[in-house]
Amino acid sequence: MSMAPRTDTQSPAPHDADSHDMIRVHGARENNLKDVSVEIPKRRLTVFTGVSGSGKSSLVFGTIAAESQRLINETYSTFVQGFMPTLARPEVDVLDGLTTAIIVDQQRMGANIRSTVGTATDANAMLRILFSRLGQPHIGSPQAFSFNTPTVRASGAITVERGTAKTEKATFTRVGGMCTRCEGQGTVSDIDLSQLYDDSKSLAEGAFTIPGWKSDSFWTVRVYAESGFVDPDKPINKYTKKEMHDFLYKEAVKVKVDGVNLTYEGLIPKIQKSFLSKDREAMQPHIRAFVDRAVTFTTCPECEGTRLSEAARSSRIGGVSIADACAMQITDLAEWVRGLGEPSVAPLLAALRHTLDSFVEIGLGYLSLDRSSGSLSGGEAQRVKMIRHLGSSLTDVTYVFDEPTVGLHPHDIQRMNDLLLRLRDKGNTVLVVEHKPETIVIADHVVDLGPGAGTAGGTVCFEGTVEGLRASGTVTGRHFDDRAALKKAVRTPTGTLEIRGATAHNLRDVDVDIPLGVLVVVTGVAGSGKSSLVHGSIPAGAGVVSIDQGAIRGSRRSNPATYTGLLDPIRKAFAKANGVKPALFSANSEGACPGCNGAGVIYTDLAMMAGVATTCEECEGKRFQASVLDHHLGGRDISEVLAMPVVEAREFFGAGEARTPAAHAILDRLADVGLGYLSLGQPLTTLSGGERQRLKLATHMSEKGGVYVLDEPTTGLHLADVEQLLGLLDRLVESGKSVIVIEHHQAVMAHADWIIDLGPGAGHDGGRIVFEGTPADLVAARSTLTGEHLAAYVGA
Repeated sequence: MSMAPRTDTQSPAPHDADSHDMIRVHGARENNLKDVSVEIPKRRLTVFTGVSGSGKSSLVFGTIAAESQRLINETYSTFVQGFMPTLARPEVDVLDGLTTAIIVDQQRMGANIRSTVGTATDANAMLRILFSRLGQPHIGSPQAFSFNTPTVRASGAITVERGTAKTEKATFTRVGGMCTRCEGQGTVSDIDLSQLYDDSKSLAEGAFTIPGWKSDSFWTVRVYAESGFVDPDKPINKYTKKEMHDFLYKEAVKVKVDGVNLTYEGLIPKIQKSFLSKDREAMQPHIRAFVDRAVTFTTCPECEGTRLSEAARSSRIGGVSIADACAMQITDLAEWVRGLGEPSVAPLLAALRHTLDSFVEIGLGYLSLDRSSGSLSGGEAQRVKMIRHLGSSLTDVTYVFDEPTVGLHPHDIQRMNDLLLRLRDKGNTVLVVEHKPETIVIADHVVDLGPGAGTAGGTVCFEGTVEGLRASGTVTGRHFDDRAALKKAVRTPTGTLEIRGATAHNLRDVDVDIPLGVLVVVTGVAGSGKSSLVHGSIPAGAGVVSIDQGAIRGSRRSNPATYTGLLDPIRKAFAKANGVKPALFSANSEGACPGCNGAGVIYTDLAMMAGVATTCEECEGKRFQASVLDHHLGGRDISEVLAMPVVEAREFFGAGEARTPAAHAILDRLADVGLGYLSLGQPLTTLSGGERQRLKLATHMSEKGGVYVLDEPTTGLHLADVEQLLGLLDRLVESGKSVIVIEHHQAVMAHADWIIDLGPGAGHDGGRIVFEGTPADLVAARSTLTGEHLAAYVGA
């Protein structure tokens, strides 16, 4: 191929289009940001640091990514926009130079019981096509291998209008892969009626023992009591056969309660829809405890838990059925697919190989495609979402990551760093919110927010290179090279918690004695079996209080005061001081402002445009009726109390006229976990991930239980906050508790009294205990991956 000769000798002037190499943010005021202005270089890796609650997510997710997505949505027709989530414009003066933003966050994946790793990543869809083409015997289309598709048969008369109308008989069959016994769920359930109600009582006496079913609840209890199908004043064990059938099994019918049309449905189908259609792993702890008591789940005897019909399981490729393929560890499945050399489906095999190799590359090769999506941790869910972007041909895109190293062993962090750099090197802008120094150190540009959290944060403390950050004197700069030292002396256990023959998930008949009365850290690479050992194998009745990474569920009406139960003693104190009802001091009850129903803002729906929230003019955002604000306690009204930060409220309720010991105890725990800056009335929806987990920890600290199990409590914690967490763990142990922590952070490992290390690898390469002993012994032996990394961390 010949090329035309160049005639110009000097390089051309830069093109105007090449001058747009910055994302400019001016005057950002989202949440706690205080008129923040930054310039972020495009096609570079920028890491945002700062203490938890300093405003990182507000700047990256709430401002830059939110506006990018909103502008893209506006390019669609108004008809299409009507089906999309409406996004309000962020509080910012100027946003310039934005590119398309792809958000890869830590939100848990869909909690639907039918969602698996395979269905969430399209790997299952490709396998179904593969088996429909190559499987022997041939049983039908890809739908015949789908556990979410039932088989449908129909027959009847159809009218064919061809010249003259003619009636013909027709039959129709669609072959699906759903197991008929468990309806594609893999488990069958049996409900223990004695856990749903006390049959010696009547409905009027409060027979129901289901969480949240209060006797005055319009939608649940009253619809049964006032339906006319049962006698509300008769004990349930005295019901006639017909009454019992209507009470338990009646199909959905319309009934009128207080002039309102409601749906009445038998108790069993109602429980199945409201509790059993959700993934157990995604339930709130008290709901999960109820379901565990009331329902026995057993593997479906017909499909043996594969969710698939017998026909779907009978079709095989080289002796392997689709159920076998989905149950394989992904590393093994990738090898099996690589061995299929069928030219007729070569493009499909190449796409499937690429997806499976992406799983292995990102460190998730230990999963299987039939793993339930709801059982993935936040870090695993984030990495599963990354898979579809690894081979993308898109460039000049802004990728936004929320702590991509969460749940990763130090051994795996380098692999994640390589992926981030690869996305950047393809010509993309990569924005990462991160606390781990191992990832901050690879940044081209660092933006450090702070100096504190909440109202004490929201400003840019430093912008520049990693070396500049080290020398900057900011909180992050000062703690950047912090290294925890090994404990000089470890505590002596007061007893042991025995686990014998643990085989949950990938555990290989593990026997272990967990010491009690000390700080125990369970570690190992991601997928080595840590959660299976601690959450899945500790015997019932051991008095365990488990604090996991599950998201806090709460609307914008929920806040730290309502979530921790703090509002109850506060309302009672106000009521007692003023001689009125406690309900007046709740913005969700009688005290609510009638203008905004206690929300503080009025939401205006603008159809296909983004809705607008305006502060309620009647209560000026205080959420309460004016008459309620006339009542005072210690010189403050209820709205002023809810606006206080935890530290100020602790002083307020600790002495003087407002002294309330019950409230003071809860506030002490909130301050203990490092949430002293949170205001009592701040909506839960505005809290960061680290703040939510610490709020959970503060709530559980009052529970009566001798053993605390914490699942990666350093998630979302700044380097400076880890020290405070270690102090809290020490105080728990010194108060007589036993603390078991699943953790990857080397500072927590170094601070432990006892370490249990699982491995040596992930999936079927793990599931064994490779070390038990003190941190000093682990460092001295260096016999495991964890030992090597801990030794490097403490400089041994």
